[in-house]
Amino acid sequence: MQAVSHPVLCVPGSVAPAAPRYASLVAAVGDVAELHLKELEVYREPAPPSDYSIETELAGIDRKADSLGWGRFHLVGYSGGGFVSLAYAATRPGRLVSLGLFEPAGIPGVRTAEEEKAHRSLEEQLRGLDGRDFMSAFVRLQLKPGVQPPPAPASTPPELRNRPAGISAMIRSFDTYRLDRALFEACNFPVYIGYGDLSDDYQLVKAQVLAGLFGDIQVRRYRGVHHFVTPEEIYTPQHAGELVNLWQRGEKALAAQLPQQ
Repeated sequence: MQAVSHPVLCVPGSVAPAAPRYASLVAAVGDVAELHLKELEVYREPAPPSDYSIETELAGIDRKADSLGWGRFHLVGYSGGGFVSLAYAATRPGRLVSLGLFEPAGIPGVRTAEEEKAHRSLEEQLRGLDGRDFMSAFVRLQLKPGVQPPPAPASTPPELRNRPAGISAMIRSFDTYRLDRALFEACNFPVYIGYGDLSDDYQLVKAQVLAGLFGDIQVRRYRGVHHFVTPEEIYTPQHAGELVNLWQRGEKALAAQLPQQ
C-alpha cells in the first residue's frame, strides 16, 4: 500500500479522549500514514474556559499544526471533533489535503429545518441534567429507538468527570458559531463521512446535507454500528482502509492542483 505523504491529525469527540478513540485506527493504519492525535481545547483546563467557542478549537488546531511545522495535512474528526473539523475545513481550506468524518455532532452554518428540529430536541432534553443523568440521556438520545445503549460504567474515571460540563459548552458553542456554508465551495479536497445504521436519524440528515455541500464526497453507512459502540467497532481495518484511500486521493488531487497555482 502506497504511503501517505502528508501527516494526519485526528480530533476526538466530547466523551472519549483522543488516545482510546483512535487507538484502533492508529494500529490498523500502521506505517502507511503518520497519525497525530489532538485533544479538544474545551478540556485543556479542569472546567471549560468562560470565553470558550469554536474559534478556541480552531486556534488550537492551528497551534498544533504550526508547532509540528505542517503546511498542509489530512484532518479526521469524530462527533464534536467532526463539527470542529468542518469549521476548520470551511475557514482554512488551503491547509487541508482531505477531510474524514464519522458522525459529526453538527454542521456549522444556518441549519435546515430538519437539522434545527433534531438539534433543539437534543438540547431541550438535556437541559437541567447533570452528572450521570446527563451522560445517560446524552447517549440514549443519539440512538435509534429500541437500540440498547452500552452499559454505564460503575464509576466515572476522574479524567472524564468534566465531560457533562464540556459537552454542554460544546453544544452552546455550536449555536453561537456563525459560518456561511458557501465557504465549503472552496474545499477542493476529497471528503469522507461515515455513520452507523443504529444511530438516530439525525446522522442520515447530516450526511445528506454534507453531500450537497462538497463537490467530492463519499458517504458510507455502517451496519450494526452506532455513535457509542467501541472505537474498535467503528475504526475497523475496513474503515481504516477507506480512510487510507481518502488520504491517497487527497494526495493525488493536491499534486494535480499544485502546478496550476
